[in-house]
Amino acid sequence: MIKDLWYKNAVIYSVHVGTYMDSNADGIGDFEGLARRLDYLHGLGVTCIWLGPFQKSPRRDDGYDISDFYQVDPCFGTLGDFVEFTNQAEQRGIRVMIDLVVNHTSDQHPWFQEARRDPASKFRDFYVWSDKKPENADEGMVFPGVQKTTWTRDPVAGKYYFHRFYDFQPDLNTENPLVLAEIRKIMGFWLELGVCGFRMDAMPFVISTKGPQPRHRLRYDMLRSFREFLQWRRGDAIILAEANVEPKNNLHYFGEDGDRLQMMFNFWVNQRVFYALATADIKPLVKALEQTRDRPDNAQWAHFLRNHDELDLGRLTEEQRQAVFDDMGPDKDMQLYNRGIRRRLGPMLRGDWRRLEMAYSLLFTLPGSPVIRYGDELGMGDDLTLPERNCARTPMQWSTEPLAGFTRSSKPVLPVIEQGPYGFHKINAADQRRDASSLLNWTERIIRMRKEVPEIGWGDFKVLDTGNDGVLALRYDWRNNAVVTIHNLRNESTEIQIRLADEKGRQLVNLLTQDHSQAHGRGVHTIVMEPYGYHWYRVGGLGYLLERSNE
Repeated sequence: MIKDLWYKNAVIYSVHVGTYMDSNADGIGDFEGLARRLDYLHGLGVTCIWLGPFQKSPRRDDGYDISDFYQVDPCFGTLGDFVEFTNQAEQRGIRVMIDLVVNHTSDQHPWFQEARRDPASKFRDFYVWSDKKPENADEGMVFPGVQKTTWTRDPVAGKYYFHRFYDFQPDLNTENPLVLAEIRKIMGFWLELGVCGFRMDAMPFVISTKGPQPRHRLRYDMLRSFREFLQWRRGDAIILAEANVEPKNNLHYFGEDGDRLQMMFNFWVNQRVFYALATADIKPLVKALEQTRDRPDNAQWAHFLRNHDELDLGRLTEEQRQAVFDDMGPDKDMQLYNRGIRRRLGPMLRGDWRRLEMAYSLLFTLPGSPVIRYGDELGMGDDLTLPERNCARTPMQWSTEPLAGFTRSSKPVLPVIEQGPYGFHKINAADQRRDASSLLNWTERIIRMRKEVPEIGWGDFKVLDTGNDGVLALRYDWRNNAVVTIHNLRNESTEIQIRLADEKGRQLVNLLTQDHSQAHGRGVHTIVMEPYGYHWYRVGGLGYLLERSNE
C-alpha cells in the first residue's frame, strides 16, 4: 500500500498512559510500563496507538489542561522515555499518534499567567478577553449541568476570559498569527520525536473565531495550512479530527480536493449505530452511512463505539436518544451532560458476549478505519461511583494479581474495578489470553481478518436489501474484489435473502466459519442469521481468487 495512505486501513488503539501500566510502583501508568506492553499490542494486531494527553499538566481534566506543550508530565516519565517508547513501537511496525490539545491551555500555563499580569505582553492576545461579561456567556458550554458559563472574570487581569470548556482551561486565540505559529512549532516538535500525527481535540472550536460578538465563523483554510505543514515536515503524518458535525459540513473539513484533513471521527454514524444496537432498527444507520458517503479518495473516516468521553447522543432526535437511554443507560447516574451515556460498552450491552462480538464485528466492517478503546478487547466495565467521565477510565486489568497487575502501589491513580461481574478477578488479559474462546482472542482474530479484507478501507460500499430492518448487509468492491458483511442486530434467528447480480456473486465464501453460500435462482442467496449473528463473505469464492492470482 502507498506509505502515506497508511491510515486508510489502520487499526487504532486508544490508550491513556496513566491508567495502562505502572512500572515504578507510584500508582500511575508511565511510558516505561506502556513500552513493556507493546508486545501485547503487537500480538493483538494494532497498527497505530493513539495516546491521550501526557504533557505537563495540573491534571484537573485528565491532562487536557496542559501547562507545557513541550514536556512529558513527570508522573509519566521523561522525554527520553517517550522517545524510547516510540522507537520500540516503530520496531514492531506500530505507529504512535498523540492528542493535540490546542483549543485551550491550563490556567497555570506560563502564557496565561503572563497574559493576566501584563497587558502589554504578547501573551495577552494569546487568549480571548472581554471588559464585561458578554450576554451570551451562558451559551455554548461543552459540559452543561456541570459548567455554569463560558466567560469567567480573572481578578488579576480585571477582565473576563473565554473558556469553551472548564474555567481552568482558557481558550487560545487562534486568530492570532503568533498562536498559529506556536501550534506549528508544537506539531513539529513531536514529529521530530517520532509521532505519526495528531488526534486534534475540539477541532471546530480550534478553527472558530472567538470573542464576545454573538456570531462566529469557521476558518476552514486553517486546516489546509496544518496539512501543508505536516506534509512538509513528514509526508505520511496525519490529523485525525474530533469534529462532531453535520454531514453537510464534512467536505469543509476534508477539503473538496482532499487537501485539508486526512481523517475525521464519524460521530454521525456512531450515534446511529447505538440507536440500531438499542432498537434493532437499521434505517437511521443506513441513512447516516449514505449521508457520510462522500469524501475525497485520500480521506478516511475513523469509526468507533466507545471512547474516553461520554457517548454523545446529541445528534439524535429526542425520541431516538431516549430509546438508547432506556436500553443502555436507564438510570440518571449513567447519563451525563443531558446528552450522553458515561458507561463502557460491556455494561451497556449487559455483558452479553454475543452482542459484544456482533457490535465489534459491525465496527470493523463499517466504511473506514476502526478505533478501539483500551480494555474493550477484554469487555472491561465501569465504576459509576467515580465522577463524570472517570467511571470509564479505570486502570487496565492485566491479571488476578493485586490491583489487576496494573501497579504495585496501594494507591492507584484511579480505583481498579474489583467487585461484580467486571472485577479484575473475572475479566483480565492473562486469563483471556489462555482461553481460546475469550473476547481477547476473538478480537485478535477479527483484527487479523480485517487486515485481510482491505476492500473495507479502500473500496466503495453498497447497502444490500435484506428485507429485514434488523439486519444490515454491506458490500464492498475494490480492484475487482468484493466482500459482503451481514449483521443481525436482533436477539432472534431470521432468514434473509440477498441478491448479487454479477456472476462472481453466485458463490460466497464465509471468512469466519465453514458456512459458505451458493446462490440459487437469479443470484439470490438465502442465509440464516443467528441471534446477534454476523457473517463476513468473500464474493466469488476461493477458486475465483486463485484464478486472479495466476493472471
